[in-house]
Amino acid sequence: MNFNEIVTLVLHSDLGSTVNNWAMLLFRCLLALELFRVHGLKKFKLQNGEKEHVPNPLGLPDKLNGVIATFSDTVVPFLVMLGVATRLVILPVIGVTAIGYFVVHRKDSIEVRDVPYMYTLCFLFLLVTGAGTLSIDHYLLNHFFTF
Repeated sequence: MNFNEIVTLVLHSDLGSTVNNWAMLLFRCLLALELFRVHGLKKFKLQNGEKEHVPNPLGLPDKLNGVIATFSDTVVPFLVMLGVATRLVILPVIGVTAIGYFVVHRKDSIEVRDVPYMYTLCFLFLLVTGAGTLSIDHYLLNHFFTF
């Protein structure tokens, strides 16, 4: 696979109709906004004088684990809303949410497991479909990577 094919694979996403592309814009903006609002803002708040505890089930270095979780919940949502390298930037979110579902919450009730499950499914859907034509990805592909 050459560079042009890789760039096209990562950035290209046309969902077939204007309605579908507008629906994807709305979907990814609402999904990303909710991720930031519910999980990202916790990274800035102190609870009882302490920052949010980020589980580390894989035993990564604490700083790396914190950076990945913080990046996934604070920076990625804005990149998703804009549609910037969407398929690439959501990979840490999928990792964090899938680990939350399969490892951190594996013994919890279905009500608790539901949140990471739904985030994982939604971001996997976005990984497969891409951001659509109403995105910076589409603009970049058509204006900077004309093959």
